[in-house]
Amino acid sequence: MPSEAGLYMVPGWKHYHPILYVCRAVQTTTYEVVNGSYVPIAQNQQGKELKDKSSAKLDTVGAFQKLPMVMPSVDILHSALRKTKRILPTKGIANIAKRERNRGAKQLDALMKELVVPLRMYLEDFPKKKCLHPYERSLIELTLGDGNYEGVLGKVDALRKKVILVGKEHASFCAKSLSKREAEERLIVGMKRIEEVFNQEAKSIDDLLHIAKTLRAMPVVDLETPTLCLVGAPNVGKSSLVRTLSTGKPEVCNYPFTTRGILMGHIVLNYQTFQVTDTPGLLKRCDEDRNNLEKLTLAVLSHLPTAILYVHDLSGECGISPSDQFLIYKEIKERFGDHLWLDVVSKCDLLEKSPVLFITENENLDHVELTSYRKLGPDGAIHVSIKSEAGLNELRVRVHELLASQMAKITSQEDKEENLVST
Repeated sequence: MPSEAGLYMVPGWKHYHPILYVCRAVQTTTYEVVNGSYVPIAQNQQGKELKDKSSAKLDTVGAFQKLPMVMPSVDILHSALRKTKRILPTKGIANIAKRERNRGAKQLDALMKELVVPLRMYLEDFPKKKCLHPYERSLIELTLGDGNYEGVLGKVDALRKKVILVGKEHASFCAKSLSKREAEERLIVGMKRIEEVFNQEAKSIDDLLHIAKTLRAMPVVDLETPTLCLVGAPNVGKSSLVRTLSTGKPEVCNYPFTTRGILMGHIVLNYQTFQVTDTPGLLKRCDEDRNNLEKLTLAVLSHLPTAILYVHDLSGECGISPSDQFLIYKEIKERFGDHLWLDVVSKCDLLEKSPVLFITENENLDHVELTSYRKLGPDGAIHVSIKSEAGLNELRVRVHELLASQMAKITSQEDKEENLVST
């Protein structure tokens, strides 16, 4: 290490004598022990940042399945009261009044903690919405309502703070009792007051319980597994195709918006497992007018790496005119054209009959593409029928090719991300 030398004059002496001093520059770099070796803090921080980035990449979705089990508010209160009654005064206190106020203060403090600890754990284990994957944030907003998730957690936190305040106040009050009778009375009053405060806002805990159940029921999506997303207008036959192609068993009925959420199934092709999602139908309207079911579909397409199987029904049975379906299709194709895509015309057995004409249809409309769409659907579309099983074998082959391409696309994106991290 470098050294410095100089003269130092000692004050207070009548005669000043020069004293030679030598000091070494102190090393200021700090080190941290990591796996038995010393690593500079700056370097170690970079390693931690890379580790955090990689862990964030691996844990992008699935937060809903890690939510804690929330106890009903009634059970939390009864459990706390039961445990509190077992609290005994500190041993060795001979004075009756002191022993009773010690017992009262300990029981009030214990009741407060038994109520507060579960609430604190819930607040710690429920993730902040801003830390969630965009897809899961959309699910929270569209399923629970905008701001409801944070609002309930805020009410639970307010209840926790209020119970702490009231519990400490009455425990301190009981500890200052001058007689056994006064300590007993203050204990009773304190217990009732804490119970009353808890019950006033206990509904927030039950609301949190409902939120946990709702979110845990959401389907788990693996971002590293190719996903086929079925999209189209309501009642065009998406759910029937999901039942045919995958293990998913959605409800199949002849009315719009049968699918009331995101339903997940799986396809096994050549020993490979792929995901299939059935989404609510889309209507011809702007985003501001769409309901939450339609917004769920758009959230899946916006935030998940999916291949799209777009389903068309030209028979008129779905209740949506081919012209309206054409406009919906063009909008979605324009917005999500970067996704891998396959068009399917369902219920082709009904096309052999006379098609249903809608009042909104304009037969004189001079639009070559729309005229062709009304008869055959988009160019290259596969015509299938669940009833007659026509075209299903071809559909399975094309779906397998589409998912294989999606797998290659995901792998390519992962390689690019790894190269960026390494550089």
